[in-house]
Amino acid sequence: MRFLAIGECMAELAPAEGSSTFTLGYAGDTFNTAWYISRISPSADVSFLTAIGDDRISREMRSFLTESGISDAHVRVIPGKTIGLYMIHLQDGERSFSYWRENSAARQLAADPVRLGMAMEGQDVAYFSGITLAILPPAARSNLFDALQIARKAGCKIAFDPNLRPRLWAGTAKMKSVVTEAATFSDFVLPSFEDEATWFGDRSPDETLARYLSAGAETVIVKNSAATVVYGHSGQMGEVAVDPVAGVVDTTAAGDSFNAACLTSILAGKAIESAIDDGCSLAGHVVRQKGALVPVADIGLRARA
Repeated sequence: MRFLAIGECMAELAPAEGSSTFTLGYAGDTFNTAWYISRISPSADVSFLTAIGDDRISREMRSFLTESGISDAHVRVIPGKTIGLYMIHLQDGERSFSYWRENSAARQLAADPVRLGMAMEGQDVAYFSGITLAILPPAARSNLFDALQIARKAGCKIAFDPNLRPRLWAGTAKMKSVVTEAATFSDFVLPSFEDEATWFGDRSPDETLARYLSAGAETVIVKNSAATVVYGHSGQMGEVAVDPVAGVVDTTAAGDSFNAACLTSILAGKAIESAIDDGCSLAGHVVRQKGALVPVADIGLRARA
């Protein structure tokens, strides 16, 4: 499987255990999914499309990317720019964030349509998110949409996590319009019900499911924290119960890791219910540890792809 993730990877400051100090790492929603796929599916060819600066922390992030087994062939360097920074705040296992991303080079990741087209040639899956869309200027967003649709016509599967973050947008109406447009050409849409209920007003996960299916998505899987996952796939509707997770420490990257295992398993030919179970298993493992990226070698997912 050739998997291309598209988005922003940022410097992460995470609180250290039992102290007021922070540790430096690197993470970002689509990058997290790519990182987990590289861990659970070592035979996959995983690459990341982004833009970074020419400063030291940008170079260190790029080194981390390649050391993680992710190709940097589609990383563009923008002189004078840098990467974004965010800080995690934890309370009772739930996280909130502070961001510094005004000078992030990732805003220019889709500025060059030729580079976009070259990056997507031969890919089996192209994966992006609402955050990817939110950070792009309108012209670059249009470039990305065009490239994704061309890639889809060439046989690439398009996977999309709406990941609704209204403070990154000029307004909620624009966010909802662009996210809905993205769903019209996506093979997989992986929304989180809590976000969808807040910003689209959905009264149930079934309403979220129906809305994205009616937009044109072929497969929709609605994540709902510890509650039942509902899905529509190849004309089949269903739901999968989620086993309770004890000892939640940090919910950072829960959805990103779910997406990694679920997409990998579907594309490997597993039944949709089993793929969702895999997603829940990986996410349950991740939330019992601190940070976005945690070791996964001991949970038995590596051979599934």
